[in-house]
Amino acid sequence: MWDDAFPSFLIGLREGLEAGLIVSILVATLVRAEARSRLPQVWTGVLAAVAVAMSFGAVLTFTAASMPQTAQEAFGGTLSVIAVAFVTAMVFWMRRSARSLSGELKEKITGALAMGSGVLILTSFLAVGREGLETALFLWTTAQAAGESAGPLTGAGIGLVLATILCWGLYRRVLKINLTKFFTATGAVLIVIAAGVLGYGLRDLQEGGVLPGKTAYAVDLGSSIDAGSWYSTLVQGVLNLTPTMTWLQVIAYVGYLAVVMTLFVRGVRGTTPKPAKERTGTEQPPKAARRRPVWVVPAAVVAVPAVIAGAVVALSRPKPAGDQTVAVSESECGKGFTAPKPGRQTFQMKNTGGKTSEVYLIDPSTSAVYGEIEGLAPGTTRDLVATVAGGTYAWRCVPTGGKAVTSKSVTVTGGGAARPVVPVSEQDLATPLKQYKAYVGQGLDTLVGQTKTLADDITGDHLDKARTDWLTAHRTYSSLGAAYGTFEDFDKKINGRADGLTDGVHDKDFAGFHRIEYGLWHGQSAKDLTGAAQQLATDVEGLRKAFPSQDFDPGDLPLRAHEILENTLQFELTGDTDEGSGTNLATADANLSGTRELLTVLKPLLTGRAPKVLPTVDADIARVQKLLDAAHDGGHWTPVDQLGAGGRQRLNGATGQLLEDLAPIPDLLEIRKSA
Repeated sequence: MWDDAFPSFLIGLREGLEAGLIVSILVATLVRAEARSRLPQVWTGVLAAVAVAMSFGAVLTFTAASMPQTAQEAFGGTLSVIAVAFVTAMVFWMRRSARSLSGELKEKITGALAMGSGVLILTSFLAVGREGLETALFLWTTAQAAGESAGPLTGAGIGLVLATILCWGLYRRVLKINLTKFFTATGAVLIVIAAGVLGYGLRDLQEGGVLPGKTAYAVDLGSSIDAGSWYSTLVQGVLNLTPTMTWLQVIAYVGYLAVVMTLFVRGVRGTTPKPAKERTGTEQPPKAARRRPVWVVPAAVVAVPAVIAGAVVALSRPKPAGDQTVAVSESECGKGFTAPKPGRQTFQMKNTGGKTSEVYLIDPSTSAVYGEIEGLAPGTTRDLVATVAGGTYAWRCVPTGGKAVTSKSVTVTGGGAARPVVPVSEQDLATPLKQYKAYVGQGLDTLVGQTKTLADDITGDHLDKARTDWLTAHRTYSSLGAAYGTFEDFDKKINGRADGLTDGVHDKDFAGFHRIEYGLWHGQSAKDLTGAAQQLATDVEGLRKAFPSQDFDPGDLPLRAHEILENTLQFELTGDTDEGSGTNLATADANLSGTRELLTVLKPLLTGRAPKVLPTVDADIARVQKLLDAAHDGGHWTPVDQLGAGGRQRLNGATGQLLEDLAPIPDLLEIRKSA
């Protein structure tokens, strides 16, 4: 967790020390001026600054959580860039002002002593508030970058505690710290961290669609760096440098670091500040005409920011339609449902029955689904968010083991557009599934002959021919969509990897295509490979016989459209499955063919539901196919590690974009019980 905590520790230490020094100077000045009675006013201002900072952090957290994913990315990216601007300004300001800070504050305080309690509260509030707001903003952005809040909050907490101890020591004169050197050293480190935050923020803006170039990768080390290793985690957590970065991220990172660090190292040289004139402290503030309870003002300065923050968070969340809870049960569905207003609405769905239920907001004339909740347990309440436009709406509840119950319909008038998803039934997927199983069956018939030929090559010691026939057979198998257990246990026997085996490639249980690949391209003899080749042919024959009776859930068919290429990106385009042949791109090409076949059988269902998806996907496939075609000459395929950085970036980027555009298909063709 320390890798995620360090940037927040540093900002907590530095900002805490800045704020603590200011408070220490305020307190010391009042004590020397024999105005101890005014100390509660300082602490009231400090308390108000802390309350505002915490309320600001709450507003950032809860308003972002209620946004759609792309809006969250844009919001987070914008705030990250703002945080970098604030931190940069803070670093330069403190470097310039550290030596004159005490004199300036003393002058403000002596003036405030003569002007009443309100001015002193305001002075301490403004002095501490800026650091508090900067800390809240920077903590929020680092927590977003880390993907969790425990590490950043822990780091910041440790930094603030340490800053408090240091400030106490400085105030009591038991510690001596060269503050100019301290703020210079920590400022340089913060500039490096801020460069990473800037890159992360720009990436978020790209993901949110605000900035272009999200697939234009300048750095792609995903295949050569273990993202889960301690050193990779440390670099990502502290510096926000990731194995894959776009050109915009790299240019911004290098540009910011070069310009800002150069200016910082040169320093901002100013004239030596003149010491502030000390006042004698004999001026006493006018006595208050009436004393109020000491707790009133502190309570108010805490309550007011909290109330305002709560109001902002409440207003930012979608309001429940009609401010009513919609009840769900086995016998009654949609109780309390009234016609909502057009726009994005949140419905509070409460299961008042005794069975878990699926809940759908539908168009009753077509059963098209506008929104859904899966597995609403008895006695629980969950929000269902949906966009409502002019039309007719009803609720459909499907309790576990029970019959579907549909509510009365309501009619919504008004403009806007809301496109529901037309539900898919098992019957709808029956024809595509039959077509796809026929395609796989034909492929297995072909594969049986190819693996027998491969076994004969090896038995006859024709290893050069065996290498060619191995690739032919492996491409056939790879085009059949063997992703996530499609062929049950046969896939591990036929195409299993050495990963996880005790002796790796030398393990007795290492079998199938990759076992033979390793032997053919590592100088093993025909005698060494004959048993593995014959076993492969036997296993393929077994798969052909078993496949017609294997359980193939119709609902899994749409998943394959995404999963096959997900496997490709994870294993083939990283070179992870290469056992010496250098033909990962040939396998990727076969995977692409299998995906294309799946989309062909699913096309009738997709065309009416999402007419723009297939043209977009077809263009993506053509782009990936063009890149793969350029990577081979006849039977020779360029190994992944010889593509060059630019070639790998283009191929990974194009495949990633294809996967992104394929992602909606499983949801569009999900079998819903409401159908």
